[in-house]
Amino acid sequence: MPSDAPTDGLSAWADIDLDAIRDNVARLGELAGDADVMAVIKGDAYGHGLVPVAGAALAGGATYLGIAQLGEAMAARVAGVTAPILTWLFPPGADLVSAVRADLTLSAGAPWALAEIAAAARATGQTARVHLKVDTGLGRGGAWRDDLAGMLVDAARLEAEGVLDVEGIFSHFVYADAPDHPTVRAQQETFGAILEDAERAGLHPRIRHLANSAATLTNPSARFDMVRPGVSIYGLSPVPDIGGPPHFGLREAMRVVARLINVKDCPAGQGVSYGHQYTTKGDTRLGLVPLGYADGIPRHASGVGPMQVHGRRYTVAGRVCMDQMVLDLGADSPAVAGDEVVLIGREADGEPTAQDWAAAIDTINYEIVTRLGPRVPRRYLGGQ
Repeated sequence: MPSDAPTDGLSAWADIDLDAIRDNVARLGELAGDADVMAVIKGDAYGHGLVPVAGAALAGGATYLGIAQLGEAMAARVAGVTAPILTWLFPPGADLVSAVRADLTLSAGAPWALAEIAAAARATGQTARVHLKVDTGLGRGGAWRDDLAGMLVDAARLEAEGVLDVEGIFSHFVYADAPDHPTVRAQQETFGAILEDAERAGLHPRIRHLANSAATLTNPSARFDMVRPGVSIYGLSPVPDIGGPPHFGLREAMRVVARLINVKDCPAGQGVSYGHQYTTKGDTRLGLVPLGYADGIPRHASGVGPMQVHGRRYTVAGRVCMDQMVLDLGADSPAVAGDEVVLIGREADGEPTAQDWAAAIDTINYEIVTRLGPRVPRRYLGGQ
């Protein structure tokens, strides 16, 4: 929804501040120094909206976009996003011909992927742009050991034939959110050694990238040619033990608001919601919030998920249900049906944050924002 869309009649909505995303990307660019910025907008831009966020990130100075799933990267192209896009998750047999024609940059993290990208390039008569994904110790995606050695030789041969343009090489950290962890330095050294192996094989990648959000914020030595921030472009801190968004000059882009749809007086000793896991301790007022786990509210936030009404903090009273949850507002609450409930806001404004929800249920703020469901309409503020 545009910024001037009315919220009357909506049970809940999420305001997405595109100017905050633009400014966060610009701030990350400052921290990156001479390195370029790839804005990672996978997972519908971490729940913020793929196409609007792409525009805001590019306005903030990003020169590349990162979208994990091939299908989502193709959707961005169909929607009119023309900037360079790296995509890295697709199975054998995927339609790479269409991807090459759409000018997507494809990741090759295994010998089969390199071979299928080359076949697609030959089928289209176009040179396919490739970033080689190497595993420097994460033990997840990417090639290593004998597979990697063979891939470097094959990639150099295919580039010499004009089939591929091996534009980049990249990897991913194990513990970037713990800057002093010994694996951080070890992975950088391994990455450096792989780059030397690539040069010996005849490859000269123009874009070497390793730093995610945490490394961009805390580890200047990992910048190389491009940094690859994700969660931080949405104003969330990947290292909350070091500092929240204001500490790094960021601001949260998502604000999730609901409306109370029922407020009623309740006596002491009344069980609340399924299983009566919560019982009122005194005479009070109960407020019904029309969001639940079908909207991405974690069910294991039952009893602990934070919300705010009229500037006062509450937690979920009892269980999070599929479509609703209850607040014990207290006997003195002035709340009435229709009043706003803030679920996710900004630390600087004293509102509950995605990090508060994450801390309450022992997860990460990434999960809180990305799981917000499609029943919650997004209203876009700022941007173009």
